[in-house]
Amino acid sequence: MTTLRQRRVGKGTETAEDQPSEENVKPDEKNLSENTGGKLWNILSITVGGIVAIFLGLLTSVYVATLHENDLWFSNIKEVEREISFRTECGLYYSYYKQMIQATSIQQGLHGLVYDNKTESVRTINILERMNVYQEVFLSILYRILPIQQYLEPVYFYIYTLFGLQAVYVIALYVTSWLLSGTWLSGLLAACWYITNRIDTTRVEFTIPLRENWALPFFAVQIAAITYLLRTHLQPLQERVTLMAVFIATFLFSLTWQFNQFMMLIQALALFILDCFDMLPTTKVTQLYIIQISGLLLVCILQFFNSMILGSLLISFNASVLIARTIQKNLKTGSLLNRLGKLILHGLLVLCLTLLINKFIKKILNLESDEHIFKFLKAKFGFGATRDFDANLYLCEEAFGLLPLNTFSRLSDTLLFYVYVFVLFFMTVAAVIVAFWNLRTSYNSSYFLCLISGSKQVQLMAKMEECTVTLRPDAAYNLLHTVLFGCLALSTMRMKYLWTSHMCVFASFGLCSTEVWKPVLKGVHLYTSQRMHVIKYSVPIITLLYIAYKFWPGIMDELSELREFYDPDTVELMNWIKSNTPNTAVFAGSMQLLAGVKLCTGRTLTNHPHYEDKNLRERTKQIYQIYAKRSPEDVYRILRSFGTDFVILEDSICYERRHSRGCRLRDLLDIANGHIMDGLGENEPDLKPSLYPRFCEEVKKNLPSYTIHFTRVFQNKTFHVYRLAKHK
Repeated sequence: MTTLRQRRVGKGTETAEDQPSEENVKPDEKNLSENTGGKLWNILSITVGGIVAIFLGLLTSVYVATLHENDLWFSNIKEVEREISFRTECGLYYSYYKQMIQATSIQQGLHGLVYDNKTESVRTINILERMNVYQEVFLSILYRILPIQQYLEPVYFYIYTLFGLQAVYVIALYVTSWLLSGTWLSGLLAACWYITNRIDTTRVEFTIPLRENWALPFFAVQIAAITYLLRTHLQPLQERVTLMAVFIATFLFSLTWQFNQFMMLIQALALFILDCFDMLPTTKVTQLYIIQISGLLLVCILQFFNSMILGSLLISFNASVLIARTIQKNLKTGSLLNRLGKLILHGLLVLCLTLLINKFIKKILNLESDEHIFKFLKAKFGFGATRDFDANLYLCEEAFGLLPLNTFSRLSDTLLFYVYVFVLFFMTVAAVIVAFWNLRTSYNSSYFLCLISGSKQVQLMAKMEECTVTLRPDAAYNLLHTVLFGCLALSTMRMKYLWTSHMCVFASFGLCSTEVWKPVLKGVHLYTSQRMHVIKYSVPIITLLYIAYKFWPGIMDELSELREFYDPDTVELMNWIKSNTPNTAVFAGSMQLLAGVKLCTGRTLTNHPHYEDKNLRERTKQIYQIYAKRSPEDVYRILRSFGTDFVILEDSICYERRHSRGCRLRDLLDIANGHIMDGLGENEPDLKPSLYPRFCEEVKKNLPSYTIHFTRVFQNKTFHVYRLAKHK
């Protein structure tokens, strides 16, 4: 429990730190000299810290670029091999950059994206509405107008931009930690942890065009700006500039990643919880709600009023919070039980309003684009089994499973996880005590805990009793941010990169922070101001020396290891398609492979990996019947309904062994079709044997019932391409 006590005068260094006696008051001349010296020291510290931040950011960019080059020998391989290295959806996104570069004019390139009929056959779609590819558009225009074409290939301009954003990412993490702790030593430690834990903090070097690699640097900038915004006693101009920085970072984050709304929903939930417990200034929380909504709506306009954005839970939640505030007033007054009752009622009201508004919007817009996400979440968290093909497709992917335990052993090798848990424990205890104390006191009470709400009543706070537990608003926000995103990462491995990078920030802040060391030393009765300062600087330095000693040789070995891209079967397939099929040919196959077909050959596709569209999901399920137990007539009819000229079959899917029984693609199709799965094992009692053998296996036997519809025109060890007959 938080306790209050009178300040003791005349005892040791603690008293001197808190309230100097008359004997210690310096003459005006000496005060002026000390102030001047302090300002010069601050300027020097900020300059050195800024230089270190920029150096570490650039170093990270060079590091990941070197790893990418060493892994693929990117500078030496052919253009088709470079493009194939952009696997799955990465290749699809890069294809639009290539399309804009190759267009005769910027206007023609934009027209081709707005009226695209090659990404989905027999359909014309607006790529700018459907996908988050404005970054490719901007980059292609920049490449065309800058005088760099003779010196830099388009692909290098693209990948160097992404590697350059890593510098922004690291600098933002560095600055956030610096702002929280008050020393750039904390930022240095955060950046070093980010680099040495690269396997778990980023995957940019092998998934370069992935949307998260564009978005996460801007998200980190936004967090840094929010951290600064939540500081106490900001000048009006500082606050306005910071709000603008938050808005720009939020807008860019939203523009570059289709999952932005879910990340910002978690962020909004953190703001809501902290506001309920008086741990953040309500005015600033309201400003952040409005910034989130306005940033998302601006993106909605740029994406031609994308209905998935309008129907997002984030907009419904933020609107519900603002409405609930007007309905329920005086939430922050009354006794402990009174306030608890009000908060519970407030939370239920916000929840009901959110669901009601969201349901209403989706009903009006007839929105079903994101239903697969909720089906996946329902099945993942045990709210009933599902035979839904799309939900099971996600459930069976390792990236959408639980965070593997070996992640924590890797993070522990650098001491990051140990420090993180240590800091998290003390900060959580402090937050619980602060929240409890806030609920006990009325909103206008003069016995408000110091530094919790950022109150500007400086004179009143100077006369208050000394608090044994304090928590600044910026620290409180980052605490709940890391907790909520930690829960997300634990439940879904793909989202760990949102957590581990912030883990570096939070752990380094705690190791260099008085908020952690002061209560620890007081708890063991060893606290003095000098001792605390020695520990909060010496422990991070020792940690940095340990990291350098243990991981520097490994990093040097990693940078000296040379590999080369090698995928001859896919290269052979792409070269054959370009040489032996018309430009207007329509190809069907797996969505991962077809993204590469579009990038390398420019041919028209039946389906692709950008899965946030109901019609595309239904189309993909139909196309995938080539791996199910269906008759050749059924498969032919389905493929021709989408205008297919050629179908590509992959042995790695037809005879898949990567997943266990029940999670192979052919198993998911069998379950969705009501058929018994292949191999030994149990089946659901209502599943029945299929009347037909598996298409992808049987078509290779060249039986008359198959050859009348399908003619094999290409094959190698991995792929089989069949041309569809054009019956009248």
